[in-house]
Amino acid sequence: MDFTFTEEQQAAVEAARAVFSGVAPDSVPSPALTPGAVAEDIDRRLWGELASSDLLGLTLSEEYGGAGLDPVALCLVVRESAKVLARVPLLESCAVAMAVERYGESALAAELLPRAARGELILTAGTNGRTGHDPAELAVTARPEGPGAAPSGWVLDGVQSAVPWAQVADLIAVPAHTGEGRSVLALVDPTREGVTLADQVSTSGERLAEVRLDSVRVEARELIDAHGAWDRLRALLTTGTCALALGLGERVLAMTAEYTGKREQFGFPVATFQAVAVQAADRYIDLRAMEVTLWQAAWRISTEAGGPLPAAGDIAVAKIWASDGVRRIVQTAQHLHGGFGADTDYPLHRFHAWAKQIELSLGPAAAHEEALGDLLAAHPLS
Repeated sequence: MDFTFTEEQQAAVEAARAVFSGVAPDSVPSPALTPGAVAEDIDRRLWGELASSDLLGLTLSEEYGGAGLDPVALCLVVRESAKVLARVPLLESCAVAMAVERYGESALAAELLPRAARGELILTAGTNGRTGHDPAELAVTARPEGPGAAPSGWVLDGVQSAVPWAQVADLIAVPAHTGEGRSVLALVDPTREGVTLADQVSTSGERLAEVRLDSVRVEARELIDAHGAWDRLRALLTTGTCALALGLGERVLAMTAEYTGKREQFGFPVATFQAVAVQAADRYIDLRAMEVTLWQAAWRISTEAGGPLPAAGDIAVAKIWASDGVRRIVQTAQHLHGGFGADTDYPLHRFHAWAKQIELSLGPAAAHEEALGDLLAAHPLS
């Protein structure tokens, strides 16, 4: 496998590093010391800088003000954002915009996407369903208004929990199911009549929302019923979350290497002790496995290349490594930092909280192993 990145992808990484270089991971109150959310809003300054650097339109076509890059480029930039715990809906907004461009009506794309690329429109998605354990599209029903095969509008009922950045978003992409069992994707204005947002707080201290839909009407053009739209958006968000796990893990391991290289016991840096070196080496192996499985999944999504298994198989493998790997990395980092790792004046505990939130978002590795087993049973490898 050749994971060499293109010049355009590498340029996106350099632009992202320049923007994120001024971000402090502890720029908001500590989640360990805050009873509620650490902040009411996203990092608006950073959001503006991302827009000014053309990173919000990275994966959109040039006709919408974008750069025309692929999901691999998005994952590269998202990975950089995780290294500084960037408090912006970069992944969600870009992924939803990509789904709108590919599956939405051209008039809708022309209306929304240039504004999204300029940072004037914030997009997010509800992907957790009612409880986080059931398919998200089954948590909301969409019934057509008007007779015939071309309804004038749709009515939505149901709940999506733990929706990120919902309180500041202009549109929420809500998966739903129709009476015929099809999965559709509705773009819902959170201020629309019938929409209720109830505050929730993530493990990382960020603001989430339970989005309740009570006979919410959306226009026909605001509902994307093209086959594969929801599956594509879910794959983009999942793979992007694996990129978050990778970036966070890389930053935490770098912090650990720096600390153990300076911390001395018995006159020697603790990094020279065999027990410390072995644990750090194990976590480095985790990172490399997380990296290779991430880029394999992102490549399958970007190219839509065939393989012995559907792309869902590669995504499942990436989720297995990201979910387990990011947990092991932060646990080892805490252990090797000793009591210093729990000091709320030092940012490691923030990375631990974010890592736990990512792990919970991805779900347990055992569930992904079961899904992978089902795919293998359905597609025997010859």
